[in-house]
Amino acid sequence: MRTIKKIHQAVYSPIADLVTYRALPTQSVEYIDPFLFLNHHGPQVYAPHNNGLPFGPHPHRGMETVTFILTGDIAHKDSSGHESVIKAGGIQWMRAGSGLIHAEISSDEFKEQGGDLEILQLWVNLPASLKMADPYYIGKQAEEIPVLQFDEGKVTANLISGQWKEVNGAFESSTGIFLSTIAFKPDSEIEVTIPAAHNIFFYVISGEVNVNGTSVRSLHLAEFNNDGNDLIISAKNDSVLLLGHAMPFNEPVVSQGPFVMNTQQEITQAYQDYRMGKFGTWEE
Repeated sequence: MRTIKKIHQAVYSPIADLVTYRALPTQSVEYIDPFLFLNHHGPQVYAPHNNGLPFGPHPHRGMETVTFILTGDIAHKDSSGHESVIKAGGIQWMRAGSGLIHAEISSDEFKEQGGDLEILQLWVNLPASLKMADPYYIGKQAEEIPVLQFDEGKVTANLISGQWKEVNGAFESSTGIFLSTIAFKPDSEIEVTIPAAHNIFFYVISGEVNVNGTSVRSLHLAEFNNDGNDLIISAKNDSVLLLGHAMPFNEPVVSQGPFVMNTQQEITQAYQDYRMGKFGTWEE
C-alpha cells in the first residue's frame, strides 16, 4: 500500500473574473516529476454576453498541456494551423515541443449564451530528448474518450492516456504518462495498482475521497511516497478525482513564464527564438 507524504491545498489565484485554484506549484509543493502545473478554473456560471476565457495568444516551449473541459467549452487555435472547439467532457492535448503560439478562448456561442464553466489545465514536462520535438495538437470530444466502469457501475473512469484493463487511452503519450478522471457515486470503491517507481498525481476535483485510509478533500493534491503499488480509493458521496502516474524524468527543471527547459541558457534562447518569430506567425 502506498503511503501519503503530504496533502497540499490548492491556492486561490483568480485570473480576471475567472475563478482559479492553483494546485501546482504552491509554496508547499513545486512539482511532482513529471507533473509541473495544474490550474483548476471554476466551477462558475458565466452570464450571457460575456468575454469568455482570457487566454489570448501566448507561446510555449518544452512541455505539454492537457486540458480537461468539465463544463463549458474551449476554442483552440495555434500557429501550427490547428483550430477546434472542444465541448464539455472533451480533452485537448498539446505538445509545445520546440515552440508554438496558441490561444484558448471561449467559443462565440458560449460568449453569447453563457453557462457553466469548469476547466482543468495540467502541464506535463517533456524530457530533454523531446523538448525540441515538433509541436502537435489533438482535441477530442467526450464521445471519443474510452470509459471504464468498476464496482457495479458506481465508479466511472474516463481513460485519457495509458492503459487500464487492456483498454488504451484516447491519447498516446510519448512519455508513457497515465491520466484518467474518475467519478465516484456514493459508497463506492476502486483498487488501482501503480508501479512503485512511478510518481502519482492525485487531485480531488470535487467531493472527498479516502485513499489508503486517509481522507482527501476537493481542491487538495495528495503527494505519495514511492513505497508501494496499491491504492484503495473510496467515496461516501459523489466525488471526482484526477489520477495520473508516470516514471519521473529526474532531470533539472528550469521554468520561466510559458517555457520549461533544463537550463537557464535554454530559457534565454526560448525568449530570443520567440522574439525572432521562430514559433510561427499569428493571424487573427
